[in-house]
Amino acid sequence: MTLFHNLWPLLVTLGVLIFVHELGHFLAAKWAGIRVHRFAIGMGGPIPGLRFRRGATEYAICWLPLGGYVKMASREEGATSSALEGTEGDGRPEGAPPVEAQEYFEAQPVWKRMIVILAGVTMNALLALIIYTGLKYHYGEELNPITTVGRVTTDTLPEAIRPITALRPGDRIVAIGDQPVAAWEDVMQGIVSTPADSVLIVLADGRTVVLPLHRSALTDRAQAAFAITYAVPPVFGEVVPGYPASGAGLAVGDTVIRVDGEPVRDWWVLFDLIRERAGQEMRIELGTTGGRREVTLTPRSEEEKQPDGSTRTVGKLGVRPQEPVIHRSLGFGQAVRAGIRETGAASTQIYRTVQGLLSARISSNDVGGPIMIGQVAAQAARLGAEQFLGVMALISVNLAILNLLPVPILDGGQFLFLLAEGIRRRPLSLKLRERLTIVGFVLIVMLMVLAFKNDIVRNWGFIVGFFRGLFA
Repeated sequence: MTLFHNLWPLLVTLGVLIFVHELGHFLAAKWAGIRVHRFAIGMGGPIPGLRFRRGATEYAICWLPLGGYVKMASREEGATSSALEGTEGDGRPEGAPPVEAQEYFEAQPVWKRMIVILAGVTMNALLALIIYTGLKYHYGEELNPITTVGRVTTDTLPEAIRPITALRPGDRIVAIGDQPVAAWEDVMQGIVSTPADSVLIVLADGRTVVLPLHRSALTDRAQAAFAITYAVPPVFGEVVPGYPASGAGLAVGDTVIRVDGEPVRDWWVLFDLIRERAGQEMRIELGTTGGRREVTLTPRSEEEKQPDGSTRTVGKLGVRPQEPVIHRSLGFGQAVRAGIRETGAASTQIYRTVQGLLSARISSNDVGGPIMIGQVAAQAARLGAEQFLGVMALISVNLAILNLLPVPILDGGQFLFLLAEGIRRRPLSLKLRERLTIVGFVLIVMLMVLAFKNDIVRNWGFIVGFFRGLFA
């Protein structure tokens, strides 16, 4: 059951995104008058029983779940296409009528072929825009109006991020670079996405903090953003059943005034006190709807895994803070604009990640493959439809941007071939295109091997445990 819960979000996400991508090529080819021999999900030959023909086109699900393809009528066969697509000869399905001269891909003008090639990534970008717009219209926006720092995490920060420790609890952030901030979301987004070659944090008292993080260093920027947390009043927003707080009658809305006689003005002070007092009594003075009261509680001891793999005993009362969130509904026009902003921000981050990898500013160890995608999708699915659809939109933008890379086997590389043909008034030689396509194929295989290697290394303990469980 656990395997199914972790697997279905990956299958749904990749299935939808691959289908939408290939549907773009398919619809554009039909519009251009190009014969489509096969519309396939997966690579290699079709699975018996999961294929059918309608008109001159065969629709199929193939053996290898590594993408999909639209097999168009062509007078040329690429060096790798027949093996990848599981086709023989010209690829025409059995029983389909012969291809007429004007139905070949090469028979169409260059501008039409360019539209066909770019239709897949366009559909992926459009899907992301539709999802982001729909989420904004349905759920509106939730904003945290607090821009005051409540806590700065200083453990294991890389050297480039260390300047952020100059921030102190109580510092109010008023701008990131030249952009004013009105919500904590603005702070996080500003640190990650500001286009400058460093991050300038401006405080209300006039001080500034500069993080020397290049615009392509997205991993470090994200780590810097999550190293600071907004200030939270010590008010209970949730009391978890089965924990000491619930047993002592603590309720949502109760405010912590003192712990062992010492004033508590911020949630993170209370948070640290609880964690440090595992198995030890605490006297907590509360402000409640019925007036002040004092309770004595003993935090439950629990083992917690640390970033370095070790474990630590911490105390837990079973309480969570009341989040200072305001909700803003959006009209359709506002939702569309917000969706465009979200899609643009996602594509910019992905572009910078690719740029950072190529310039070695980002480690190749950060590249993830299907296992990472599955983990992210599964975590999002557990949080609800909003989070799951948001992750799907983000991955859809990823797919669009990566397919635009100038690698011959990808859409971006095929577009460059057509661009060269348009400039030269004749196509590049078939032999040159075949050689470049083989190079592109090797590069993609190397990238896949790297991604799988990183996934396996990151999840080695889980993989070993899983197979031990299977064969125990």
